Amino acid sequence: MRLEWARPGVVRATAHAYEFAAMVAAARLVAESASPEIPPEALEQLRQILDEYDAQAERLREAPSPVDGA
Repeated sequence: MRLEWARPGVVRATAHAYEFAAMVAAARLVAESASPEIPPEALEQLRQILDEYDAQAERLREAPSPVDGA
């Protein structure tokens, strides 16, 4: 995994698909079975991020794959 500053306040992450999948799976686990110590606002933000991830993942599934030569 590689992290770099894209601009102030924005980080660009380059990761293997399995690394990113592991982070998303961990986030889903937290969102679905969160400890009572986690503030509701933080959980809502996490759920919004996962919703956006799902939308972007769907968009990516519909796009041509670089493996296909597109």
